[in-house]
Order: sequence, then C-alpha cells, then structure tokens
Amino acid sequence: MSYRHIFVRIFSLLLIALSALQFSVAQAGEPQQVIRLATTTSTDNSGLLQALLPHFEKSSGYKVHVIAVGTGKALRMGRDGDVDVVLVHARKAEDKFVKEGFGERRFSVMYNDFVLVGPADDPAGVRGSRDVGDAFRKIARHKAPFISRGDDSGTHKKELSLWKKAGVKPEGQWYREAGQGMGKVLQIAGELGAYTLTDRGTWLAYQEKLPLRIAFEGDPLLFNPYGIIAVNPKLHPHVNHDGAMALIRWMIGKEGQTRIAAFTLHGQQLFKPDAKADEVALLKP
Repeated sequence: MSYRHIFVRIFSLLLIALSALQFSVAQAGEPQQVIRLATTTSTDNSGLLQALLPHFEKSSGYKVHVIAVGTGKALRMGRDGDVDVVLVHARKAEDKFVKEGFGERRFSVMYNDFVLVGPADDPAGVRGSRDVGDAFRKIARHKAPFISRGDDSGTHKKELSLWKKAGVKPEGQWYREAGQGMGKVLQIAGELGAYTLTDRGTWLAYQEKLPLRIAFEGDPLLFNPYGIIAVNPKLHPHVNHDGAMALIRWMIGKEGQTRIAAFTLHGQQLFKPDAKADEVALLKP
C-alpha cells in the first residue's frame, strides 16, 4: 500500500471520528435538554430564579432558559408554543389559559403581596388610608404622579383592577404608562417622585437604591399568588414537556419549596411557598 493510500485512509478515519464527536456534542446540546421558561420580571428582578435554578439544573441535568417578561406576554408565548412552561401571577388569566387548552394544569408555587410605594413625603396623603381603594382615590384626587407598568403584566392587571374597584378611571398627565418591567418602573417612579404598585419581592430588591417608601400595604386585595403551568404538548408537540414537568415537580416539591422559603433579602423573606398537597400528590410516580 502506497503512502498516499495510507494517508487517505488515516484522513478518512479522522473525518469519521470528528463527525462522531460533532454528533455527540450536537446530541448533548439538543433542545430537549433545554427548558424554556417564560416568567414574570418579578421572579427575575428579585433574584429568586438565580437562587433556585442552579440547584434544579445540577440535580436534573436540564438547562433552564429564562425569558423574563410580563405575565400577559409570558402566557402569549405559551399559547404560541414558544416556551415549554410559564411561571406567572395573574390567576384569572392563568385559569383562562388552561381552560382554553393552551396549558395542562396550574400548580400553586408561592405567594407574596403587592405594595403601593411613593415619595417619602407622601404628597397624596396615602398613609393611613382605610383600604387600598381609599389609597388609590387619594392619588387620583390629588393628581399625584403615578407610574403604571402598562405592559399587560400581572402587576398591571392587578393595578387596573384596583382602579376599577376604587371607582376611578386613571387618565390625565398625572397617570403615565411606562411599558416596562417592574425594576425599571420603580426607577422611573423614584426619578419622578411618583407612586406605583409593585410586588414586594422586587421592592425589597430595589428599595435601598430608591427615594421611595411604602405608602400602603396589608389589604387582602393585594394578595399575589404565583402559579406554574406546562404548555399543552397536544397543541404544541414540539415543546419539551418532560423538562417542563421535571421543573414543576422540583418547584412544588420539598427542595424547591424549602429553597423558596429560605430566599431572603435584607433579612426579609420575599416569597412564601404555597404548594398544595393534593397538587403535589398528582405528580408522584
């Protein structure tokens, strides 16, 4: 056999080995090993997901790709099959998402609450309001600057429902829609000396950077539950349903719930675990 033939054979074997290696790498990085999670800006801005997901990824072998948007957009992404699972906080919209067949089932994960924050000198006299409706009416009456998320997020949906309950149609120069995530809206409110509605988790993450203070809290209407839903694989066969369910099992299981409870900032617990025993039982083998 000539040297040329030997060289060609060795080169061919190298190509085969290289192709096998590339195939193995491609297999390891295939989409089924990635879970696409659409979630609210609050779970991202607060630092919660950065504290939770590395533990899930280490134990499961999955990689979670987080897309932090408002609840409305997260649900639209789920509806269109652009993600595998959603973690959001707008119960009526979540139930509708499941009822219309876009999601399989909603599982309770955790909760916190909303707070109304504003300038330290409280120009609208919101502190001491008898309820959240009274607080919102005072802001409107004084035409005090108010920054709305304006992005169809869970927080925006809650805010609109509170204005409606207060009997106020917010409009005029004092009411501005930012179309931004919660962290950015808090920064804008701080710069303009305005009031805004925020989830407590994001507030705790940002409070030390802002000239704002809590103006009103504690009304039962400010309760803020979070749910997680796998996108329906019957509607979108390409979604990573196994990965979505693995994440759900972990989030509502013992480790996920324990880590949610342990997540604190400035000595305060940001979210309280809220998994339901009957829902957890549904996911047991």
